[in-house]
Amino acid sequence: MFARGSNEETIDRLAIGLSGLCLIHCVASAVFVTFLAAGGSFLLDPIFHEVGMTIALFLGVFGFGRGIVRHGYMLPSAVGGLGLGVMAGSLMVGHEDGGTFYSILGVMIVALGHDLNRRAVI
Repeated sequence: MFARGSNEETIDRLAIGLSGLCLIHCVASAVFVTFLAAGGSFLLDPIFHEVGMTIALFLGVFGFGRGIVRHGYMLPSAVGGLGLGVMAGSLMVGHEDGGTFYSILGVMIVALGHDLNRRAVI
């Protein structure tokens, strides 16, 4: 079912890389805000997160949709969809109530979905 893919996995690799950047952003924002409360306002601006979520949704729909058409497996899309849902829900929770934790969890689940999608064979 899963093996090394071909050049068609570029979207999934890009999405995994962006998931890593999001993870770094979440952790860095929490640390930065802890030490410099006034300086962290840029990283915690809601528009920053809304734009990132929009990019993640477009990459997810395109990457996972292409994967379903290409290899026919639903598991990567289901895992990725769960992760995107957790990420979207974290926007509603807010940083004070554990939103950072849920963002990190969602990003890791989405990255797992993209990795499964990338490894799936025809």
